[in-house]
Amino acid sequence: MLVGMTATVPQYVDLLWPALQTAIALGGSASNDELDSAVIEREALSSEVQAVLHGDGPSTEIEYRLAWARTYLKGMGLLTNSRRGVWSVTEKGREVTEKDIRPLHAEFSAENRKKNAARKSARAASRRAASAEDTPVEEPDAAIAEAENDVDWKDRLLETVLKMSPDAFERLIQRLLREAGFSSASVTGRNADGDVEGLGLYQVSLLSFPVFFQCRRYSGSVEARAVRDFRGAMSGRGEKGLLITTGTFTGDARAEAKRDGAPPIDLIDGDRLCELFKEHSLGVTTRTRVVEDVEIETEYFTSLEPK
Repeated sequence: MLVGMTATVPQYVDLLWPALQTAIALGGSASNDELDSAVIEREALSSEVQAVLHGDGPSTEIEYRLAWARTYLKGMGLLTNSRRGVWSVTEKGREVTEKDIRPLHAEFSAENRKKNAARKSARAASRRAASAEDTPVEEPDAAIAEAENDVDWKDRLLETVLKMSPDAFERLIQRLLREAGFSSASVTGRNADGDVEGLGLYQVSLLSFPVFFQCRRYSGSVEARAVRDFRGAMSGRGEKGLLITTGTFTGDARAEAKRDGAPPIDLIDGDRLCELFKEHSLGVTTRTRVVEDVEIETEYFTSLEPK
């Protein structure tokens, strides 16, 4: 377990069963944010645990480890996910028991190590064969490698955003809001850290409504107090509230955003922010690789033999 100050973050393997059971409790499917928030609530993880950064941030360690837990559950055949990041429990996932989790994890890990060893051997052979022509060798795909790449590009993207000048960050947020459907996005305030706030007009078909937004460049978890402060600043300035951060939100912050009797606030954390940059091609280019599965039909060749 990772210890940050007095906070101890569970290992990803200890999150496998809670994550699976949480997905079942949510009706058999959940988004990344729904699943993470519900696991944190189920396991009663403290604000201190949620605030521990992964490396230098901006993502948190619990967020990082839950991402690995989801990936391993997928590799173990207990979860599946769509391109939109919605996770669904498989039939096997509904039938598995808690005592089955460790053996399944060990089996998948051993199989993955074998595949990695085979890939390394194949890459070495391909490089030797291609070295004469200096031909680049394409890396084979794998579930774990894909997940690692997903975490890596988002971390690098958020680090880039955190290093932007305040003026550039302001222009980036305005561009993102406009690409996402705002007909206008005016910045009305900015602090010394480069955080911005403003008013926008969000267009939905024939309707439009004012939105008060705030964007915080932050490494770590935004707590409930910040959501309450945002709601206070929002009063009288917009019908809807949108709070964006490059970090993440604690479970208490998410609960506060949806508290009964208070104006609801939409939250966008660093992970979702990266997906939006990707969706609208803002500084992110996506290239789709096609992988062929080739199967030899020996019966065809046999059928050609003289009878």
